[in-house]
Amino acid sequence: MPEDPEDFLLLNPGPVPVTDEVLQSMAEPMVSHRSSAFEAVYERAQDGLDYVFTRSTLDGESTSEGGTPLILNGTATMGMEAAVANLVDGDAEVVSLVNGKFGRRFARIADRYASVTRVEADWGKSIPIEDVRDAVTDDTDLVTIVHNETSTGLLNPVAEVGEIAAEHGARFIVDGVTSIGGDEFRIDDWNVDVAITDAQKALAAPPGTSAMYVAEGVEDAIDGESAPFYEDLDWHLRKAAQHQTPFTSAVPLFRALAVAVEDIVEETMPARIERHRAQSRAFREGFAAMGLDLFADPEGSTAYSNTVTAVSLPESIRGDDATDFFDAVKARNVSISGGQAHLGGEIFRVSNMGRLPTEQILRGVRTVGEAMDDVGADVDLDAGLDAAADELDAEADAVEA
Repeated sequence: MPEDPEDFLLLNPGPVPVTDEVLQSMAEPMVSHRSSAFEAVYERAQDGLDYVFTRSTLDGESTSEGGTPLILNGTATMGMEAAVANLVDGDAEVVSLVNGKFGRRFARIADRYASVTRVEADWGKSIPIEDVRDAVTDDTDLVTIVHNETSTGLLNPVAEVGEIAAEHGARFIVDGVTSIGGDEFRIDDWNVDVAITDAQKALAAPPGTSAMYVAEGVEDAIDGESAPFYEDLDWHLRKAAQHQTPFTSAVPLFRALAVAVEDIVEETMPARIERHRAQSRAFREGFAAMGLDLFADPEGSTAYSNTVTAVSLPESIRGDDATDFFDAVKARNVSISGGQAHLGGEIFRVSNMGRLPTEQILRGVRTVGEAMDDVGADVDLDAGLDAAADELDAEADAVEA
């Protein structure tokens, strides 16, 4: 039975649901982006981002001795390009790890600015650390990696790769777009020079802005004139010291981001990490008990994502037949995502980023099970719901204890 049409549930891996307070902040009267009122907004957002970037651990202790969070007037792809373009020139050598769409995007960006060596694995598979050791040399200037590969539901081994980069004196840029704000992230421990995240993902703000953390000491290596004019990080860093951006800021989106990160500070990163991990386990256990197979195949230090779950569609409904399944989900006023590129019609993906309550995780599991049943796939919905509920109950008991 379809849900109440007024009760829309967004389970895409971005954009994610935002709170009423975040929405309301965007309706405040407009002010100049060069006013003290806007500077106060930027400072609030920057302070919250500093907390998120540096205290994303289970103990809440700082993982950075110093650095600068920047807010960008553009989504995270802008941040990825800015990080690469400001740290390399045409003679530079970059090693890019690729096992999904966004690792491939990072490599394609780097191709425009340097000579790139790709360390690749099939999408959804783990990249062997030994292959990374073979590729990174003393001539390597930069290493790029996607921490949480949104296209496949894999959490890549940033700590191990960062150690290799540091051993060879290479700069290390990390796409933390769907991990920062929802999972553990350690700037100094992982030798991260630049980290990038997106407003519309685990930060639970509207799309349109992104954030970057430039670790201490990296500023001296930045060459803004080598980058696109709009992405000159020297300029962004100077303006950030004044709680400003170089160009006209998207004032309502900055307000929304400020509220969203303040919500994270209030929840605390330790609690947020534990919640996201419990919810991702609920999705994984629920779908597995239902009889579905997870898509990703982690080995070694690679793990399942704690913010995005990718599930293989049953053979009987793959390809063109997958449309009926997604239509059945949509009929229940729920939005999930399919596979990207060659994975279209092969998998579906659900997100638990943001502030989803328990009942919405269970509704996601139930909706998938009911839609599978509608299209003739053999699943055990009750078993799936019971398994998901057990994981969520265990987390609730742990919080109360």
